[in-house]
Amino acid sequence: MALELLSIKDEGFSPEDYDLFFTAGRTCIEQGNSAQVLSILVDEKNKSIVRCMGWNLLGPLVQILLKKEDRNLPHCHVCSPKELLVGLLEQVEEADTGSIAETVTLLLKPLQTVLLRLGMKKASTVGMALSTLLSQVARLPVPVTKEQEEDDVFGLCHCCTALLHFVKPFVEEIKEVVKDNNRISKDNELRVELLKLMKTANVFADILFTCFFSPIFVLKCNMEYIELLLSRTEESRLQKGLELYEKSLIRVEDNSLPVDLLELKTFFSVPQNLVKVMTLCPDQTLRTKGLKVFQLSIDKFNTEAKYKFFKGMLKTSHHAGVEGYIIKNIKNQIDFSLKPYNGNDWFLGKHLLPLLRLVLCLPHGPETDLLQNLDRIMESLNLLRYMLIRDKEWENETGIWTELYKIEDNYLKPLRTGLNMSKAHYEAELKNSKASVCTVTVDNEKLPNMTPEMQIQVLQSAVFTFDLIEGVLARIEEIIETKERPLS
Repeated sequence: MALELLSIKDEGFSPEDYDLFFTAGRTCIEQGNSAQVLSILVDEKNKSIVRCMGWNLLGPLVQILLKKEDRNLPHCHVCSPKELLVGLLEQVEEADTGSIAETVTLLLKPLQTVLLRLGMKKASTVGMALSTLLSQVARLPVPVTKEQEEDDVFGLCHCCTALLHFVKPFVEEIKEVVKDNNRISKDNELRVELLKLMKTANVFADILFTCFFSPIFVLKCNMEYIELLLSRTEESRLQKGLELYEKSLIRVEDNSLPVDLLELKTFFSVPQNLVKVMTLCPDQTLRTKGLKVFQLSIDKFNTEAKYKFFKGMLKTSHHAGVEGYIIKNIKNQIDFSLKPYNGNDWFLGKHLLPLLRLVLCLPHGPETDLLQNLDRIMESLNLLRYMLIRDKEWENETGIWTELYKIEDNYLKPLRTGLNMSKAHYEAELKNSKASVCTVTVDNEKLPNMTPEMQIQVLQSAVFTFDLIEGVLARIEEIIETKERPLS
């Protein structure tokens, strides 16, 4: 940090005076004569030289304190606040890698004291201090394993906790302003500086979730970091991303996230990355956590946002399990909407029908791989059966009865055809499974050669799956046959 920023008056002291003062003071401090140094500094006769040079003693003083148990800075009050601030930040900047954590935590309290003495015009100085502190903390290694995090081997967690305490009085100051004005002033300079902090380091999310930033605002700010973490493959990064996303969502009120958030890039990419965690991550715990957070994110959207989110996911996920999960959520929303006083424009009537067309379809018609798409097909059939039973034909709140003839032609009949074809094929294979060795192909990839016993087991499992699909399909066909089809 440039010393020219201090704008200290010369007072006529020569370079030799500076050298003599610094050398003498450093020697006394290093020899343990701090009391003598203090008596010289507070002597009124030395006021001018102390005002110009006192902060130069911070370096040796900090180095001594880093080696001792006494972590107070008893001499800090002898310099002007701005001079002392620059001196303290110089010590933070000059800390080597091995002493960053200790130096930062040692100097945070005096830095906080100095900043609080600057009065109402401290915003830019607070911003400068935070920038310096965060740039140094960012140099600390990030714990990779859970054990490293618990033991805080690099001091990162301790630094982050100390920084939370450091920033708290400034947050409280803004809260008081908000209380007095009954609103958050956009031009509040201190708030602007803390907002920069929020965008730079999400470790402050807790203290800033709960004080003067709304939970939705905090979520929006954190999405950039969540996206970055969830796009990685390292399990430690994925864990951090899931925890940050969960923590950011949990304070948001259910059904409160507006639909316009879906226009933001991160609100599209984060769910896509989350799907990859849920489906591709080798760690079962992370996959389960990913599914929990995925559902939590759905719960926070308002009705219109849920509707558009479901449409987007059905078009882009390309994973039968995820699509099945989305369809189950659609069923829950329809069920909620059909209850008294819960009706809405999105999961009933004209808006619901385009969504149902995405649900009740086969990607490749009768040639669709029914085994690969099992989760999606079963959930879509369960949804259709539920609506036909729950929504009476004469009420037709969902519009399903008006759409039924199209559903029969575009979904049920092709599904029946594909089911009959697939079942006949696998039953024939089962009868011809006496060969000693065969090759099975899944998703265009050949599996290793299988024994006849293994082959029979796979074929029997497939036939059983087709029976499950046929059972639900038959119940739907029975419901349709017993009711009068409405005039088209």
